Amino acid sequence: MDNYCVDCCDHLATNAQRRTFLKSAVGFSALSIFGGLSLALPGLTEAAALTHEQRDRATPDQIIEAMKQGNKRFRSGKMQSHDYLAQKRATANGQYPAAVILSCIDSRAPAEIILDAGIGDTFNARVAGNISNDDILGSLEFSCALAGSKVVMVMGHTSCGAIKGAIDGAQLGHLTDLLIKIKPAIDATQYTGDRSSKNAEFVDAVAVTNVKNTIDGIRQRSDVLSKMEKDGKIKIVGSIYHLVGGRVEFLA
Repeated sequence: MDNYCVDCCDHLATNAQRRTFLKSAVGFSALSIFGGLSLALPGLTEAAALTHEQRDRATPDQIIEAMKQGNKRFRSGKMQSHDYLAQKRATANGQYPAAVILSCIDSRAPAEIILDAGIGDTFNARVAGNISNDDILGSLEFSCALAGSKVVMVMGHTSCGAIKGAIDGAQLGHLTDLLIKIKPAIDATQYTGDRSSKNAEFVDAVAVTNVKNTIDGIRQRSDVLSKMEKDGKIKIVGSIYHLVGGRVEFLA
């Protein structure tokens, strides 16, 4: 092989290596927010849990992308290896979660697992039907305004029992009042087919509307969070977790 060919091959190899590195760097910038890795590029260093500096340097968009990438790992079965004992020790004297997640109590939808997050990565509020009340709002305000989280995510899910109960007008103790908070989503959902709890498509359509209603309620009832969002300090987003397939669908 003459010198020209050698130089050409070396040049192509260098470019290929550079492209591979850049792709990896972009991936790490998103993945590193969850999993205890530094956001600094280059020279990523491992840490047991998210640090104050790492969280504060992340943007809301980076955190949302990290959630999406974590869910992709969950769906593909390629989740990170979490050393929970190390994370426990690292967060014993302080926590710096990047996001707060308001989700349903459904046992099949644990937010930390389906987003491949670790101890110290997220605040988590769970209530049937992922509805918001004064106590939930106070918790979300604490997470963002005092503790520094940059994303509020409301996550509903498919085949939600609370949604079905609200559609059926179920009554049971304190659950009755909780389901009443979901009823506006039923009326607001535009659907021309069977509007019963036996219709999975309608149930899931109401679940989407309910997530959007919860977000609207957060913005309307919390001056603290509304101002932070307007100032670009946080983002408030909605999502639906699909029990079949495991995908977290982020809503527009």
